[in-house]
This record gives sequence, structure tokens and C-alpha cells, in this order.
Amino acid sequence: MNNSIMDLSIIQLLIAYIFILVILVIFKTRGIKRERQIIIAAVRMTLQLTIMGYVLMFVFENASWWFTFIMIAIMVAFAIYNVVKRVKITMSTELQRMIAVSMVCGSLATAAFFIIVVLQVQPWFNPQYVIPISGMIVGNCMTGVALGANKLCSAIEEKRVVIESSLMLGAAPAQAVREILNDAFDSALLPTMNNMLTMGIVSIPGMMTGQILSGTFPLTAIKYQIGIMLAILGGTALTTILFVMLGYKTFFTKDNRLKA
Repeated sequence: MNNSIMDLSIIQLLIAYIFILVILVIFKTRGIKRERQIIIAAVRMTLQLTIMGYVLMFVFENASWWFTFIMIAIMVAFAIYNVVKRVKITMSTELQRMIAVSMVCGSLATAAFFIIVVLQVQPWFNPQYVIPISGMIVGNCMTGVALGANKLCSAIEEKRVVIESSLMLGAAPAQAVREILNDAFDSALLPTMNNMLTMGIVSIPGMMTGQILSGTFPLTAIKYQIGIMLAILGGTALTTILFVMLGYKTFFTKDNRLKA
């Protein structure tokens, strides 16, 4: 197996931006007014990844637990912000707080378990492992909670009459919204499970592809990919179940009435 790493020159990277030009032409031809968003997305991606590359180089060369902690804290903070922005229905401050609690507890507990117990990284704060693995787990938990929050908020709004009827008949809030909570949890996990079903046949995951391109033996890359996918599924499940079980309570008053 050839372990040499192919580097991309600036010229080669610039050539790849032809794909953006092709998309812009297609949108323009079809009359879809999305050119500005495409350009902003491409520019932001380039700037953000370039800055992140230099930051990671500095952190890797000056490995310390507090540098690693700061990086993860920034990732989690942005993930929470993005979840709140993705939810289409206006949320209460209490519900936003539950999103933050579930993201911090669920994603970080999963990342810590996988890094310390499964991988047994030494030292435990090694940024080469902790930052990218935590980023993948946090990112997928973010998507799961966003899907769950959208489903929870919209379903409670749509089924308000049914919920209030159940409460009037003596049902507890948890019983009145049980089906809604299950649907929200299922919706959050479905994309990850669908991804796992086609993985290795339809697609080769990004982490595995990156390791193979860097010269890692394919079977080693496969073991890492299986491990991280299991962690992503577990993290998404834990984060979402925490959110739905804590979040639904914010829709009810202390005397078990549905809030206006």
C-alpha cells in the first residue's frame, strides 16, 4: 500500500471552485434566485476552514487541556446557537435552555466515554483525537436535536386541542404528549440510521475516506469509522432523549395546564 500523502496546491484547489461556477450557471439558467447564498456559503466555508486549519496547527503544536477545552466549548456553543436558529417556531427561553443542557450533557458525555474508555487516548486531552472526534459527535447531536425540536414544537402546536382534551380527561402531561415525544425522538435518529444502512455500499464515509487518503490501512480506517458511527448514534439518541424529556415540560404550567 502506498503511504504517500497527495497534497493539493493552491492552483488545484482553485480549479475545484469550478463546481461553484457550474451551480451558479444552473441556478441562473433556471431562474432560481439563490446565487448570493451560494457565494456566501462558499466564501464562509473557505474562510472558516482556513482559520480552523491555522488554529488547529497552533493547538496541536501547543497541546494542553485548556486549549482543548476552549475549542470544544466554542464548538458546543455554536452548535447550540445553530439549533436555536434552525427551529422554525419561536421557542421560549426555558426551551432554549433545555436545548443547551441536553447538548452539553449528551454530546460531551458521549465524546468523553468514546475518547477515554473506547479509544483510551493518552493523554486524555490529546487535541489530535479529542477535537475532531468531539466535533463529529457534537455536529450530529446538533442536527438530531434541531430535528427533534422542530418536530416537538410543531406537533404540540398542531395537536393542542387533542392534548388539552387528554388533560381534561385526567391524563398527566407526559401521557398527553407521549406519542409526540416518540415521534420527535424517532425523527431525530432517522437520518443517522439511514446513513448507517447505506454506509460502505452506497458511500464511503468522510472520516474513513480522509484516513485512507492519508495512508491509513483500510481495515484500521474501517474500525475507526464503525466506532465513531456507533458513538454518533449513541450521542444523538442520548442528547435527543434528554431534550424531549426535559423540553416538553416547558410547555406546561406547574398545575399541568398547556401554556398559551
